[in-house]
Amino acid sequence: MLLLAIETSCDETSVAVLRDGRVLAAVVASQTSLHAPHGGVVPELATREHLRNLPLLVRQTSNEAGIALEQLDAVAVTQGPGLPPALLVGLRTAQGIAMAAGCPAYGINHVEAHLYSPWIHPETRTMDWPGFQPNLSLIVSGGHTLLAHVAAAGQHRVLGSTLDDAAGECFDKTAKLLGLGYPGGPEIDRLAAGGNPAAFDFPRPLLNRADDDFSFSGLKTSVRYFLAKQSGAVTASRLSDLCASVQAAIVEVLVTKTIRAARRLGVSVVTASGGVSCNSALRTSLHSACAENGLVLRLAAPAYCTDNAAMIGLLADWKIRNGLAPLTATDDVRPRWPLDERAG
Repeated sequence: MLLLAIETSCDETSVAVLRDGRVLAAVVASQTSLHAPHGGVVPELATREHLRNLPLLVRQTSNEAGIALEQLDAVAVTQGPGLPPALLVGLRTAQGIAMAAGCPAYGINHVEAHLYSPWIHPETRTMDWPGFQPNLSLIVSGGHTLLAHVAAAGQHRVLGSTLDDAAGECFDKTAKLLGLGYPGGPEIDRLAAGGNPAAFDFPRPLLNRADDDFSFSGLKTSVRYFLAKQSGAVTASRLSDLCASVQAAIVEVLVTKTIRAARRLGVSVVTASGGVSCNSALRTSLHSACAENGLVLRLAAPAYCTDNAAMIGLLADWKIRNGLAPLTATDDVRPRWPLDERAG
């Protein structure tokens, strides 16, 4: 099966070409520099950039893979969740390509693609479905923080999610309070490397609650109040300590609740994916916590942590072979598509 995959859920435009479950070509066009002056993603600008980038990326990946669009057997596209106008660009492009090629188009939940991205082999660019094991999955990105129990391939249920800000939002909003650049998460991670994570005692929201939900808005507010009480400018050393302390609070909550859920469920494997899973402190802490608890840890490779069409295509290939229904002419984008709800 020759498949073209498209991802435009937020501010990355991405296209991939796959043959029989192996990625032949994949490219991601980032919009970070476009949105940096605004301190966050501007939907209208993101949509305009998707419109500009998509035709170029489709041509680039097709040429790299050595295929013509007329040869396609299927087109897969992120149908949700995400920014409605950004999703719409990808969906209509996918439907148009599918119509021209005379093949079906399929809608994919990009959070579900994150869920299975730790099973992608970076070297072979294939999904390790034969080696798949039941696991407890932590998905952490700019807009999503959740824990899911994956009992088998294609069988998952959400255990808990954020009640307000996601971890990535907390990183970005805290960075903005500190006067750092966008995106804030990588900046905090960089500065935290030279800081003392125990310098300031910021709250760990919901850490001791037995459920699997998260909340990070209170931590962000705590940083705001802390900064308001400072009499002078924050020095470079204190800035590093602040970043390290905020990062430590977020990481402790994420890791503690992940390990607690894994032990309760009796799984032997923990996975983590999404953009925030690239955070160095989170990866180190997860490695240590899993080792201490006798758990196997699978982290999504950095290339597959942010939104990308390769993970969309790899999941689509598997789902199509397992009976996923194609999109119809009346299907629309699903900006709030929950992970628990099945498609097709």
